[in-house]
Amino acid sequence: MPEAPANPVVDPRAWQALSLRWAALHDAASAVAMLAAQAPEKPDPEIRNFPARARDHAGKRFALVEHGVADMAAFMQPGLAALLAVNARGQDASAPARALWQEFQAARAAVMALVPAGDSARRSA
Repeated sequence: MPEAPANPVVDPRAWQALSLRWAALHDAASAVAMLAAQAPEKPDPEIRNFPARARDHAGKRFALVEHGVADMAAFMQPGLAALLAVNARGQDASAPARALWQEFQAARAAVMALVPAGDSARRSA
């Protein structure tokens, strides 16, 4: 039985979906950071270009990356909605926003650790 290629080709639709979800997560994270009274993140090419790096280097781990990003969306969407509701009522949402921000950063680091760092920081996703 032939072995699977070490770096299987990723379906372009899967990569595009991952790229869009990654960007949307970071838009949501910016709103969370604002509610947490955190300074906005400086643009980081390693973060911005992560979907392209995952496409090019994740290999068999691409599905794990997809699941990790989906998990991040699963806690960010209701978390941000709850923070916005608290804020709309005029209450201070900074403490729970900081907790969500820290959870986002930890989850992002874990997902990014699935793909070896490379020289793709110069590429755009």
